[in-house]
Amino acid sequence: MTYVLVSSAFVAVTLAVLAVAAVVGRPDRRWWAATGLTLAALMVLTAVFDNLMIAVDLFGYVDDQISGLKIGLAPIEDFAWPVAAVAGLPALALLVDRVLDRPDRSDRPAR
Repeated sequence: MTYVLVSSAFVAVTLAVLAVAAVVGRPDRRWWAATGLTLAALMVLTAVFDNLMIAVDLFGYVDDQISGLKIGLAPIEDFAWPVAAVAGLPALALLVDRVLDRPDRSDRPAR
């Protein structure tokens, strides 16, 4: 099984959860902006730290199991994990808020 196949399954599931959360929870622009900024930060961190860990030989990849596309030393497949995390976790939080019938946090007074 290739890394692309494994990671694409996780990304597909989390994107489906995000789609459901977007329809059910109807997040506003601030939510999308925060989610986008989180994705950007995690992609940068993934690029930096995966390259460092591969460079010092903490782990590696079997060449015939990766696509061959790389950012530095990190295969492009490694960047699926931050996408899955950023799609899945905020979407789950949005759905849980909806299930618990919590009021929108923007209506709460500042403390």
